[in-house]
Amino acid sequence: MPPSLKAVVRVVLNCCCYSFSMKRVHNGALSIIAALILVSCGNAASQKDVNAGDSGLINLPASTSLSKAEIEKYKARCQAWYDTSLKSTGFNGGIIVAKKGNIVFEDYQGTAHWGSTDTITASSSFHIASVSKTFTAMAVLRLQQDGKLNIDEELVKYFPQFNYPGVTIRSLLNHRSGLPNYLYFFEKLKWDKKKFARNEDVLDYLVTKKSLLQNITRPNTHFSYCNTNYVLLALLIEKITGVKYAPYLQQTIFKPLQMQHTFVFDTSMKDRVNRSYDWRGELMAWDPFDAIYGDKNIYSTVQDLLTWDKALNSGTIFSDSSLLEAYQPYSNEKPGVRNYGLGWRMNIYPGGKKMIYHNGKWHGSNAAFIRLIEDSATIIVVGNKFNRNIYHAREMAELFGDYGGGADEEEGQQETKKVGLLLPVSNKNLLRNAKQILPDGKSKVKK
Repeated sequence: MPPSLKAVVRVVLNCCCYSFSMKRVHNGALSIIAALILVSCGNAASQKDVNAGDSGLINLPASTSLSKAEIEKYKARCQAWYDTSLKSTGFNGGIIVAKKGNIVFEDYQGTAHWGSTDTITASSSFHIASVSKTFTAMAVLRLQQDGKLNIDEELVKYFPQFNYPGVTIRSLLNHRSGLPNYLYFFEKLKWDKKKFARNEDVLDYLVTKKSLLQNITRPNTHFSYCNTNYVLLALLIEKITGVKYAPYLQQTIFKPLQMQHTFVFDTSMKDRVNRSYDWRGELMAWDPFDAIYGDKNIYSTVQDLLTWDKALNSGTIFSDSSLLEAYQPYSNEKPGVRNYGLGWRMNIYPGGKKMIYHNGKWHGSNAAFIRLIEDSATIIVVGNKFNRNIYHAREMAELFGDYGGGADEEEGQQETKKVGLLLPVSNKNLLRNAKQILPDGKSKVKK
C-alpha cells in the first residue's frame, strides 16, 4: 500500500477518533472505508465521537524480541533489587519491569484486603492516585490533536464564569496556573466533611469564594504542583465532549486498549473496590475528596499500565507533536534535573538522559510509573498499603542506563530541590552489585 494512501487514511480515521490496525485493512477496501468515514464525520456529534471506537480495538505493534539471555539478565538484576529494597519492606501490591515491551520481571505480594486471604494477582486493581494525571493530560492533548481545542486558549473561553485571567489550558497541564490547591482551601473554608465534594464544587469555590482563597499567584511565573489544575481539566474534557470523564476515558482509551481492569472510581463503587491501608495495615477511611477525579481516582493494574506505556510509544493514538509537547520541560526557572511537562514529571540528567514518570499517593495507595524511553524500559509499581519504598523503584533505572542514581520523592513534593540519591549506602551498593549479576543469577562481585 502506498505511503501516501496510508497517510490519507490515518488523517480520516483521526477525524472520527477511531483507530484501525493498518495491517488488517485490505488494500482494495481502503478507499471505501475512507469515504464512509468522511461521510459519518460530517454528522458526528461529540457523543458519537466518543463511541466511534466501540466496535473496534486498538492493536498495538508487537514488542521487539529479546533473547533468553537478555531476559534472564534483567530478571536477575531486578530480582536482586526487589528482594532487598521492596519485598522485604512489607510491600503489598504488584510490580512489572519491561524492556522493549517484554516483561522481564513481574511479581505480586500480599492480599487485596489486608489480613484476608484474597491474594493479589495480575487482575487486582488499585488506586493509582496522581498517575491518573497522565490519562487526563493525554486526553486533553488528544482533543487538541483532533482540533477540538487549543491548549494555549484561556480556560475562561469554556467557563465564562472563571474569573482568573491568564490561566490557559497549558498552564493547568504544567502546573503553572497559580491556582490554590482545593485540598487546602476546602479544609480552610470548612467544607462539610459528611458530604463528598465534586469537581463542580471545586470550580464553584474558585469562582464564588475567590476573595476568601489564599495562595493565588500570577499564572506562568513558577511551577507549583496543584491538584486543582487537573480537576478543572477533567471538567474541560466533559465540557468539550459532552460526555462525563469516566465513560469518555473508558470508550476512548481503556476499552480500545483492552485495559480490562482499569476504571474511574465513583462513590457507588465504595463496597466493590480494593481499599487502601496505612503502613501499619489500618484501613484508611473515606474522606470528602474521594469523589473528585482528574487529578486521581483511576484504578488500574501494573499490566494495564504497561499497556498504556506501549500505547504511548506506539504512535497509534497520539501524534509525534502531541508527545513532543507532553515531554517538554516547562519549569526551567530554577536549576536542577527535576522538571514537569504536560501531565508528566521528568528528570533531565547532565549526560542527556531523560526519565519520564509520575508518582502517585492517595491515602494508603502508592504508585510509581517510570518510563525510560531512550532505553525502551518501563518500571511500574502499585500498592495499597502505604510504603515509601515504592518510590525507590526509580533506582532500577540504573540497570538500563546512566540515570544519575535516581531520586526518592513522594507525590506532592516541590520540584525546586536538586536531585540527590536519598538512599542508604547499603542500597547504593546493592544497586551496583545488581548491575553485575550474571544471567544465571550468580554474582561476579567478590564478597
